[in-house]
Amino acid sequence: MIALIQRVSSASVTVAGQQIGAIEGGLLALIGVQPTDTESTAERLIQRLIAYRVFPDEAGRMNYSLAETRGGLLLVPQFTLAADTRKGNRPGFSTAAPPGRAAALFDHLCVLARQAHPMVQTGRFGADMSVALVNEGPVTFWLQVGEATEVSV
Repeated sequence: MIALIQRVSSASVTVAGQQIGAIEGGLLALIGVQPTDTESTAERLIQRLIAYRVFPDEAGRMNYSLAETRGGLLLVPQFTLAADTRKGNRPGFSTAAPPGRAAALFDHLCVLARQAHPMVQTGRFGADMSVALVNEGPVTFWLQVGEATEVSV
């Protein structure tokens, strides 16, 4: 499972002219689901999202997590993150989970997020969304969890 996260001072998602989710300071996470992802992959991703230290301390170092700052978390499904872009001039989507499976895992991720964090907003799976954000820093990270990316030591 992939999360492209951005530290934001504000972010929102709109569908058909209606705002369906918005946060002030916090993280915007664009979420891609891959075929091998499971509910435990979603659990690991939420743990990392909430604990990932991307917010500055008094010295300006990234030492605080979303859990510590209690900022907002905006989760937006984005299947294009799982695209295969290694060759050619058009992305391939065989590396993305099938829509039904991806929607179920995204929904599970949202439930887990709401259980773990007080301020969670979401986009809508399968919708044509407009996402607006003010990226602070700019700070953007690619988080990926799953059997192909986790290394045992």
